[in-house]
Amino acid sequence: MRKHWGKTISAVLIAALVLGGCGSGSGANKTASEGGGASEVSKDGFPIVQEPVKLKAFTRIAPVNGPFKDMPVFQDYEKMSNVQMEFIESPTDGFAEKKNLLFASNELPDIMYRSAITPLEAVRYGAGGQLIPLENLIEEYAPNLKKLMEEYPEIRASITTPEGHIYTIPGIVTLDSARTDKRWINTAWLEKLNLKAPETLDELYNVLVAFRDQDPNGNGKQDEIPLTARTGLPIVVAMSGSYGLDQQFGYNVNIVDGKVEIWMGSERNKELLMFLNKLYKENLLDHEVFSHTEAQYLAKQGSGNTGVFFDQTNNNFLPIADQYTGIAPFEGPHGDRLQSQGAPVPRDQGAFAITSVNKYPEVSMRWIDYFYSDEGSTLLRFGREGEHYELVDGIPTYKPEFSTAETQPKLTPYAGGGAPHLISEYVASYINPPQVQEAQKALDPYMPQIRYAAPMFDEATAQKVNVLRNDIDKYYDEQSTKFIAGALSFDKWEEFQSTLKKMNIEELQQIYQDAYDKMAK
Repeated sequence: MRKHWGKTISAVLIAALVLGGCGSGSGANKTASEGGGASEVSKDGFPIVQEPVKLKAFTRIAPVNGPFKDMPVFQDYEKMSNVQMEFIESPTDGFAEKKNLLFASNELPDIMYRSAITPLEAVRYGAGGQLIPLENLIEEYAPNLKKLMEEYPEIRASITTPEGHIYTIPGIVTLDSARTDKRWINTAWLEKLNLKAPETLDELYNVLVAFRDQDPNGNGKQDEIPLTARTGLPIVVAMSGSYGLDQQFGYNVNIVDGKVEIWMGSERNKELLMFLNKLYKENLLDHEVFSHTEAQYLAKQGSGNTGVFFDQTNNNFLPIADQYTGIAPFEGPHGDRLQSQGAPVPRDQGAFAITSVNKYPEVSMRWIDYFYSDEGSTLLRFGREGEHYELVDGIPTYKPEFSTAETQPKLTPYAGGGAPHLISEYVASYINPPQVQEAQKALDPYMPQIRYAAPMFDEATAQKVNVLRNDIDKYYDEQSTKFIAGALSFDKWEEFQSTLKKMNIEELQQIYQDAYDKMAK
């Protein structure tokens, strides 16, 4: 795994940059759209411009966040860059509607920040002229992002339209452990019952039975939750690798020898659903898995009364973290043992875009590129060295008073997800403590060589994909839930397959095949 050991930006260095005005020199260049007083934009160093530039950014603000203007990252970066960013904050609830209204009314900000612009939106608003192409700006003004795109070609492939344009930039995650849900098992229960961690699905079944029947929590009641997962079908995703079923393109897709297969109607998927149905019928799989809220699921993690569950990190069960261990994927009946659950390197798609009203696109690209370096990402995620974090064994680590679920989201826009920046090993101590590192090591031998993000389509094809998937996904989710819960007999499997074909799943598969063929050229 690639490691970044760049120096961090401290308050002292920030002051030096501001006072020294390092930057323009030979790296400076005239802005393409001069207006408001900025005559030059530096291609390297700080400040980005000698005269202050004001920009407006529309952004999603998570429930846990405080105002962006109060966050140290933006306060300090304004001093460093000479770019004054005014954030127009929209709560997570209703955010998509407000975003769509901005484009529909053409009342655009300069920048879309942490805005989760979908591939279809990127193509539509880019082709319509409301978002500007970024590929030339990246080439000239984004050395950090350009380097990452060269090192991980899947980034460029995932954000480039068929016409060759880039309208949005994703969050980039080079750290494997930040892209996977770990398989956490209650080792305190294993030890009490004298059991080994399961390696196969058969062994998992036996362990779950023991968790259900042998009172590992010692309260004399049969109230243990042997296995749980997030609401809906994440349990299918979590277990699919044991049947050789992958999750490429952010969908139920296998790519084998250059051939794309949507496996929703396959016999392997039938076997998977039958296994989950068996667990459900025997009260080994949480019966609230299709109804509990995210908050309830997280509470189950922290209760210590759950045998096996899935999550990226250990943040939600830190007080009882020594009770759990991360284990490897389970080997399935055909010898498959794939870590299918995980995100691609370009993880948070549509995180950043520049609109057509922006008079300073070069400045904007320089502004965001800093956060794709370890230095910029450290500032974004941790704040000020000495005040909010310290270097521990050379790695940025929150001071205790800023590492809580209450304080950390007020400090950084990273909390709440979707911020355009780099998540590398260097900046991931909060989500990658030693226990999580060990859990990832258990998954590493079973990770796919590459995880493809959802491809970019032209607008007509993207519309077609949306129409097809809306129907297919809804039907698949409904029927799979019924299969698992026992509300639908597996005698109906052929009818299920037939309906998927009538919904043109083969046409959808061919669209993904064509997209893969273009990417593979």
